[in-house]
Amino acid sequence: MGARMDVVQAARGWLGTPYRHQASVRGAGTDCLGLLRGVWRELYGAEPEAVPAYSMDWSEPQGEERMWAAARRHLSEAPRDGLEPGNVLLFRMRAEAVAKHVGIAAGTGARPSFVHAYSGRGVVESPLSEPWLKRVVARFEFPLEVL
Repeated sequence: MGARMDVVQAARGWLGTPYRHQASVRGAGTDCLGLLRGVWRELYGAEPEAVPAYSMDWSEPQGEERMWAAARRHLSEAPRDGLEPGNVLLFRMRAEAVAKHVGIAAGTGARPSFVHAYSGRGVVESPLSEPWLKRVVARFEFPLEVL
């Protein structure tokens, strides 16, 4: 299995985990960032930095792109015009808002999908439909050279 598919397999292992703000425990509870953190721990071990407490609005009132900045510190930027399994997708939910949702690309090609933790639904694999695609503002990759 390729490194990118290892990322997808790890993310899919979280399917069905309930949504819990700021949590990151497979089967018990997670939010979207917690899912990413859990996949990181499964693939690499310890998380690269401590995550401070955060509110549901993230840094929206301050207008700070904290999630985007953290992704740049620990992940590799990927081209925005392609989609590979295992890509980390960063979403801006409203045009004027900061990017504050994250998921992991799973299916590509004719039926693209992504795994994410969604309030009220938990960890699910959703179609990467046009409404979701238009919200993607950045794509990243896990550091594949160490997988």
